[in-house]
Amino acid sequence: MEPVLAQTIGFFRERPAGKGLADAFWAIWVHRMDERAAPPLVITPDATIDLQWIDGRFRVAGPDRVPQIETPAAGAVIVGFRFRPGAAAGWLGVPASEIVGGRLDLQELWGTRARELSDRIKATTDLPAMLRQLEETVGMRTEGRDALDPRMGRAFGVLDEGLSPETPLVPFLQRHLHMSERTLRRRFEDAFGYGPKTLDRILRFHRFRRLQRQQGEASTALLAIEAGYADQAHLIRESRRLTGVTPTALAQARGRPTRPPANQASIATAAGEQAPCGERATGFSIRLPACRAD
Repeated sequence: MEPVLAQTIGFFRERPAGKGLADAFWAIWVHRMDERAAPPLVITPDATIDLQWIDGRFRVAGPDRVPQIETPAAGAVIVGFRFRPGAAAGWLGVPASEIVGGRLDLQELWGTRARELSDRIKATTDLPAMLRQLEETVGMRTEGRDALDPRMGRAFGVLDEGLSPETPLVPFLQRHLHMSERTLRRRFEDAFGYGPKTLDRILRFHRFRRLQRQQGEASTALLAIEAGYADQAHLIRESRRLTGVTPTALAQARGRPTRPPANQASIATAAGEQAPCGERATGFSIRLPACRAD
């Protein structure tokens, strides 16, 4: 089967992380794959890092620089904890630069501590009960820990909002964060897995996608300029580089309806009734091996 964009397959729900988790995580999501065999999935870079529960184990999905292809299992249910920008390194205990492009069993990073964490989760077919167990277990490792790097969190926010095209990126960040260029790059790589320019590229593309979703009837050329691209050609090059397809093909793929699973009600209740596979469902809810999304 030909690979397809992750957001066109399966059923996805997410909600904000609750008390006890919010210091390190900003969202919890559930992604259910179709019961029929799924094609290979194209996972696009989205500048996020997830802790995932897959097939009875915890896995870390590191930040991506380029699209990746993964093959999910039919009917797989994946639960993900999306780290707040700048929090993953502190929570995991390793720089994000060491997990770029990786899909790592937590045991590879934590050894027996990861197995002890997994052993707390009792097998059940009751998804809400499974989610409660996972939240309690991850919350025990989160509450009271100072995982977030506030300065890097602010830097992420500035880039996510977007700078004016005439603003030099690195000098602006140096002034804003009071860091030398060398320190700035090291801190970005530790927190996000890549330097300021790469993070800016990825966030600018997702800014375009938000605008495209909100203003679907607007001209692609105008949206490209509004998102911070030099012109439409610049946007198309970046779209091909980050997703493998043009913005038009991406919009068409996202417009295809997904088929809800038979237990849609229990999934929606467990995860919180939110919008289905949206922008963030691409590449971050489907970084799976047997099950991640964008």
